Amino acid sequence: MAVEVTRLENGLTVVTDTMPHLETISVGVWVNTGARHESPRQHGVSHLLEHMAFKGTSRRSARAIAEEIENVGGHLNAHTAHEATAYYARVLKNDLPLAVDLLSDILQHSAFDRDELERERGVVIQEIGQSLDTPDDLVFDHLLEAAYPGQPMGRTILGTIDTVNSFDRDALQGYMDERYHAPGMVLAAAGAVDHAELVALGRERFAALPNRLSNGAEPAAFRGGERREERDLEQAHVALAFEGPAYGDADYYTSQIFSSILGGGMSSRLFQEVREKRGLAYSVFAYSWSFADTGILGVYAGTSPDDLAELMPVVAGEIARMSEDVSEEEAARARAQMKAGLLMGLESSSSRAEQIARQYAVHGRVLPVDEVIGKVDRVDAAAVRRFASRFLSKSAAKPAIAAVGPLEGAGGGLESYDRLAARFA
Repeated sequence: MAVEVTRLENGLTVVTDTMPHLETISVGVWVNTGARHESPRQHGVSHLLEHMAFKGTSRRSARAIAEEIENVGGHLNAHTAHEATAYYARVLKNDLPLAVDLLSDILQHSAFDRDELERERGVVIQEIGQSLDTPDDLVFDHLLEAAYPGQPMGRTILGTIDTVNSFDRDALQGYMDERYHAPGMVLAAAGAVDHAELVALGRERFAALPNRLSNGAEPAAFRGGERREERDLEQAHVALAFEGPAYGDADYYTSQIFSSILGGGMSSRLFQEVREKRGLAYSVFAYSWSFADTGILGVYAGTSPDDLAELMPVVAGEIARMSEDVSEEEAARARAQMKAGLLMGLESSSSRAEQIARQYAVHGRVLPVDEVIGKVDRVDAAAVRRFASRFLSKSAAKPAIAAVGPLEGAGGGLESYDRLAARFA
């Protein structure tokens, strides 16, 4: 694989990873803007804008966009996150010009037709409704709100029914004019791609993008707290989090190894202790999410209300043990899992395109695979134990806790916030 990077005259960065054994190309535009860049009145506009990108331009109707990509057997999609919005396609190698033309059209000439907007507004409101009916997703929305109260990082990506209903064509166009600027965008491709060809296409199709920087996001500050929602469900869904490392933190890879040992697979401590030994939960896992200037690290479990009282002390005990007795065997297994996941991802052009775009956006360069493997290999058991002590001391006094479902049960149900927090202090 050969990574090449070119920055165009208007500030747009073109990044490619050539995989000559493939017959296809994954290509997309990653925009460094997402939910955390929205003001309160704009809450959800990034996501609605992503939906509307496929609903017609000054040159193509929504149907024409769908037919043109599918006429060549390709597909076109997009997604929105807190810090980025991505628009991407996968096509046969000879159809790269069409894919880039479609991407450039939807990102520069969207019509935002009134009738299409009303239809898509309804679709997004249904998506919001679906998320509210999915407690194992909803609990993480509540968790971010508890971790970052009153901040853009703590707001949902989808927005609210009220904010989505408030957006008109001017709001969408205004947000795109405000945020979609060439220096904050990456045109990335992986697969059977020729770098010079993509540079030429990028220069031709995206030349009109503004060459200016967008305003940055409001800094995130992990505060902690809780959000509980009592519901008549079969299971209680509980998520807790401490402040974790940002992307550029020296402990970024250590946090990944930590979460893998704690709850990353069937051999992990939480899976073995909570599910296999005690039968307290069907689903239990640890996670580590990083952002530009913050991160969260924690545990999720779905359990019966009668098992809540026993479950949370067990989880707290396993977290506390991470600073005491992580073994070299556990660290080696977690490193192997992380490296295997990384290397397996390199076999997918779409995964690789997203990875190089994200790395460039975060680090200003694409990280060589050998460099990443080296950083993973340097995380030994002592590093994990040290990290566990660091993150517990940093935010253990005020973790973020969210729960959805029946929270009362035999043995007292879910403990009070103060009592739970005291278990980590």
